[in-house]
Amino acid sequence: MTRVGRRLVLLGAGAGLAGCGFRPLYAPAAGGAPGPAAAGLAAVYVPVLPERSGQLIRQALQQRFDGAGSGMAKRYELEVGHAIASDGIAVQRDSSTTRVRLIGTATWVLRPLSLARTPLVTGSARVLDGYNILNQQYFAAELENEAAVRRIAQALADQITLKVGSYFLQAAPA
Repeated sequence: MTRVGRRLVLLGAGAGLAGCGFRPLYAPAAGGAPGPAAAGLAAVYVPVLPERSGQLIRQALQQRFDGAGSGMAKRYELEVGHAIASDGIAVQRDSSTTRVRLIGTATWVLRPLSLARTPLVTGSARVLDGYNILNQQYFAAELENEAAVRRIAQALADQITLKVGSYFLQAAPA
């Protein structure tokens, strides 16, 4: 397909999406101000989460939420419960494991920072990851585990951010 043909296909796809009511999640509002999703995310406070994996999830969420402008007054609180489980899935005859699967789960509740504290929206996220253990090298396996936990934290934060941002976009006046 030629370059001109590709552009025409992209323009046609964009026009089709515009006709069905598609709006980009992080699109700015008129005048360049943050859109409803970005402004809502910037107003979310994430309390401290226990364990190292919780710290990584919180840090990833804060980076995504404060993108529209840090220093914005916090009006919501996002409570997150998380867990990461591991399974040895490639077990050798001598009972040693050569592949580990990690399953990260998170449940979350978005609440206003008011006396009522009624949940606005709830949800969950689930991520699979894994790593290989080669030649039973303990330190290499530990580094791979740490890298996999970081990837899981990032992926969980991505899923939560999309769902919370979608809530703010739907709740915004048209």
